[in-house]
Amino acid sequence: MKKENNENLLAQNKKAGHDYFIKDTYEAGIALTGTEIKSVRARRINLRDGYVQIRNNSAFLENVHISEYKQGNRYNHEPLRSRRLLLHKKEIQKLAKAVQERGTTIVPLKVYLKKGFAKVLIGVGQGKKMYDKRDAIKKRDQDRELQRKYKM
Repeated sequence: MKKENNENLLAQNKKAGHDYFIKDTYEAGIALTGTEIKSVRARRINLRDGYVQIRNNSAFLENVHISEYKQGNRYNHEPLRSRRLLLHKKEIQKLAKAVQERGTTIVPLKVYLKKGFAKVLIGVGQGKKMYDKRDAIKKRDQDRELQRKYKM
């Protein structure tokens, strides 16, 4: 197995794992402008409130904040514009079918570089209830205690 290379990881949405049960994941390219890719490479991207929306047989990344590029002057981009995701038709159809279920959404999990191109890992997530979140926290604390006991 290949180890994951964290130096190519640009942004991560840790809150998505807390708020959703992630069923499936897909890797997608992002259609970015020149100043956007420069900001992304400088790690000036926030995925926290982002989601994916399917419109006209295309997938769009919504509400993801990419800060303006400092040296971009008049060619800068809007920080919250919708960005097209590059996916195959069959993948878009699967995602559209998955979103039809109640309580299901598509969230961005990670943004990273792969062969010089910016990629986003998106996940189909089922929303967690409050008691599910409490159970996850309780289980994590118990595992941490067990690790401490066995370490000594």
